[in-house]
Amino acid sequence: MRDVYSPIPELNLLKEFSDRIGRVWYSAGFELCEYGVDAGLDTWSEDPEFLAPFIPFAKATRSGSHYALWRCDDRADLATLPVVFVGDDGDLDIVARNLLELFQLLTIDDETLNPDFVEQHTEGHEEYLTWLDETFGLWPPEDLDALRAGLKEHDERFKTWATRFVELD
Repeated sequence: MRDVYSPIPELNLLKEFSDRIGRVWYSAGFELCEYGVDAGLDTWSEDPEFLAPFIPFAKATRSGSHYALWRCDDRADLATLPVVFVGDDGDLDIVARNLLELFQLLTIDDETLNPDFVEQHTEGHEEYLTWLDETFGLWPPEDLDALRAGLKEHDERFKTWATRFVELD
């Protein structure tokens, strides 16, 4: 029996894609890491109530930031949980409403998810775009401003919860 990367089918498909293309960047700074293993969140707080709802799954930048799912409720489909950016410079923000939305944002091919900063796409970028379309029927987001505006409610809820444990900017 083959080892499964995670209990999330969407992440398992991304892991298969990542393993297939090898040590090639397909989105700047993004790299799957061991599922559910610490992402530096304990530097924010060691309170188990703070740490328990996070499910780390990827590096977000080459400098040490990570992505984690935030278990904001008891839903069964973990792929629908909000995605948190755990920054190495003190950022703790919701960046996507769910995993598939993060996959779309990764098409920007910039660690900060800002298309204005892209000078050259990574080596595996085109292959990632093809995989995303063939696997999920998704393309790069057409309206980043609308997407980011849609995060506001999730981010406010997250920040209200997180400030019970940590001080945020």
